[in-house]
Amino acid sequence: MIYPAPRWLPGGHLQTIYPAKCIAKPAVAYRRERWDTADGDFIDLDFVDGKTGQPFIVMFHGLEGSSDSHYARALMAHIASLGWSGAVVHFRGCSGELNHAPRFYHSGDAREIDWILRRLAPHARTRGAGKFYAAGVSLGGNALLRWLGESQHQAEVVDAACAISAPLDLAGGGAALSRGFNMLYTHIFLQTLKPKCLDKLKQFPGLFDRDAMMNARDLYAFDNVVTAPLHGYLNTDDYWCRASAKYVLDDITVPTLVLNARNDPFLPAQYLPARAAAAITLEQPAHGGHVGFTVGAPLGQLNWLPQRIVRFLDAA
Repeated sequence: MIYPAPRWLPGGHLQTIYPAKCIAKPAVAYRRERWDTADGDFIDLDFVDGKTGQPFIVMFHGLEGSSDSHYARALMAHIASLGWSGAVVHFRGCSGELNHAPRFYHSGDAREIDWILRRLAPHARTRGAGKFYAAGVSLGGNALLRWLGESQHQAEVVDAACAISAPLDLAGGGAALSRGFNMLYTHIFLQTLKPKCLDKLKQFPGLFDRDAMMNARDLYAFDNVVTAPLHGYLNTDDYWCRASAKYVLDDITVPTLVLNARNDPFLPAQYLPARAAAAITLEQPAHGGHVGFTVGAPLGQLNWLPQRIVRFLDAA
């Protein structure tokens, strides 16, 4: 299913920014649940309740995303129209309330993904779900792929999976986001990450170097001060290497769509894999930007990506 990029929306930057900022997001009736974690923290999940016997799909959002992100609302609205059930999992600190533990979330959070999916699977089956699927977008896609690869056959608790615009090579993507126009995206991320970190320091004084965090001008510097040490990595280089999904693509046994546009400003085409495990479908259209994939005229629609995800899952 080749992505038909609209002629009126040229280039990776416009294809990234326009759907996120300029297209009205569909309405979704979410039902929220809060789950307590073993380390005294919590996560919030927003559910869409469908019909008995229909599939259940769980989505993991991107960096500083939520169930309100354009791609999340688009997918959940689409599956609701089909009678499917689903849930958008909020990574810690992303549901509108600061989490309780020192940690946040990160691109290689396979252990967190494992706990969530193994708790959700029986929940979905109890509700009569015919199939249990997982999807991840951007950071959430990389974390999902890490879990799929590290778990191998143990990941077959899910019937199929999709990873959309995942930063498969974190070092390559991080370098791209540290120069030129791409610094706009980095600035947007840091605008929300830094206030969260200041609040975290009120919870846990001395958790990391406040001045170094505030002086971070790119994700490399931020991850070196905050993300890497908080989550058991030596530094940014160690984190970006050990958390990159590209190193586990050959180990995945669950049918998985890995969709990356070749003009994604977050991950230049030279970092995309040419091959992967037999269970993986690598789809690398020339256009689409970062989680863009807008179709239609004159104002555009967000329905191509949800339809592509559902079509893949249905056929897996």
